[in-house]
Amino acid sequence: MIRDVIEIDEEKCTGCGLCIPGCPEGALQIIDDKARLVADYLCDGLGACVGECPEGAMTVVKKDVGEYDERRVMENIVTQGENTIRAHVQHLKDHGQTEFLATALAVLKEKKITLKEEAPAVHAQSAHGGCPGSRTMDFGKPAETHAGPAGEQPSMLRQWPIQLHLVSPAAPYFQGADLLLAADCTAFAIGGFHSEFLADKSLAIACPKLDHDLDVYLAKLQALIDDAKINTLTVMRMQVPCCGGLTVLAKRAGEKAMRKVPIKEVVVGIKGDIVEEEWL
Repeated sequence: MIRDVIEIDEEKCTGCGLCIPGCPEGALQIIDDKARLVADYLCDGLGACVGECPEGAMTVVKKDVGEYDERRVMENIVTQGENTIRAHVQHLKDHGQTEFLATALAVLKEKKITLKEEAPAVHAQSAHGGCPGSRTMDFGKPAETHAGPAGEQPSMLRQWPIQLHLVSPAAPYFQGADLLLAADCTAFAIGGFHSEFLADKSLAIACPKLDHDLDVYLAKLQALIDDAKINTLTVMRMQVPCCGGLTVLAKRAGEKAMRKVPIKEVVVGIKGDIVEEEWL
């Protein structure tokens, strides 16, 4: 069958192993100093491991491979401890994979494994509840001002929160907006970030290397395209291999979404210069 699966560029791979924790399904192993996909049926193709690779050696491609086998995945996972089991089960829940989740829970029941109760993670806050630091706030369009000294430059930020785990696709400032999806480091590298790139845009920030639950990011980006009906999506990332995972997430969300929106990539050099800017 033709489906998404991970592909590894052996020439780029250094065998660092940073991708391994991002794959609780056990599809990846370090063999002969290289990361290897040990079995197609263990890879769900969601690409949670892509952003962990500092060399940009991992991509998601469509291939004619065997079907993903949740039962065999669970048979492997149950030997690795509760944390790994919980991470995989949460991964299935976050992605709405109800059929695979049912299989996973059935295997746990057969093996008489019960996960300890844990406080549920909150991925989106209401406008009036939860942590005050993640309360949804719409600042409106910034007032036009004349540029003064560098320390007096006006902020172009029109919302709060901005971290992709915390934002809600239902927030009013995302509806029909031009969205800037920026890697965390970009605003520190570019002196004119606010005036040149953030003006008139809604914002979400993320780090594909250090952030967890990238499958949640994928689902949120898809919701921003389909439900919030964003107008355009600009991905701003640093010119380092691991940061390319942000572009991969945006492209995959665009492919999965029912609506189609223009996606632009802006690549920023570590000295703040724009290395590349193109519509994908």
